[in-house]
Amino acid sequence: MNWDWENAYESLPLLLKGLLVTVELTLLGSAVAYVLGLVFALVRRARIPVLSQAVFLFVEFVRSTPLLIQVFVIFYLLWPALGVQPSAFLTGVIALGIHYATYTSEVYRAGIEAVPKGQWEAATALSLPRGRVWTGIILPQAVPRVLPALGNYTISMFKETPLLLAIGVLDVLNRAKEQGAETFRVIEPYTLAGVLFLLVSLPASVLVRRLERRVGQL
Repeated sequence: MNWDWENAYESLPLLLKGLLVTVELTLLGSAVAYVLGLVFALVRRARIPVLSQAVFLFVEFVRSTPLLIQVFVIFYLLWPALGVQPSAFLTGVIALGIHYATYTSEVYRAGIEAVPKGQWEAATALSLPRGRVWTGIILPQAVPRVLPALGNYTISMFKETPLLLAIGVLDVLNRAKEQGAETFRVIEPYTLAGVLFLLVSLPASVLVRRLERRVGQL
């Protein structure tokens, strides 16, 4: 087929609307993953009987199963079993957040373990409250070191949002599919969808690389 510029131009507004949804999913899912991942890491670090082991098993289970299956389980099994039915968008945010929280928890754990042992010993010698040790000494040193890795997971999440097409989330890829179904031309909308992904992910990758170099200088 020849490239149809008119169809490409007509597809663009719809694709941009889908891109906005994709970005929203990524940002909200990342927020959930960052917070929940830190909670998982702290619980495992605390070595609370039963709870720490349960978190460990949950993290390993989620990391060992595909995201698409998790999306199906949450949307078609978990919500009906609980008697609720959140939107596909909210389900996508939750699924992405939980899935990537299991990965960010390992990143946080590595960052916490990289804090010099002398910092822990100094905090113990000063008899600082445990909460103060974490918020004033450990996390301020650990989190900046893991920001590049967290950024990489955010980019990965952005590229995996099309999987939510399975539950009807109107992201940029789903919009391209709709446009193709209406015009019976798929080259233009799918190509533009790929270009839009590149226009977002490539600058984000550059920013992460710069962040890695800056962190490396700390």
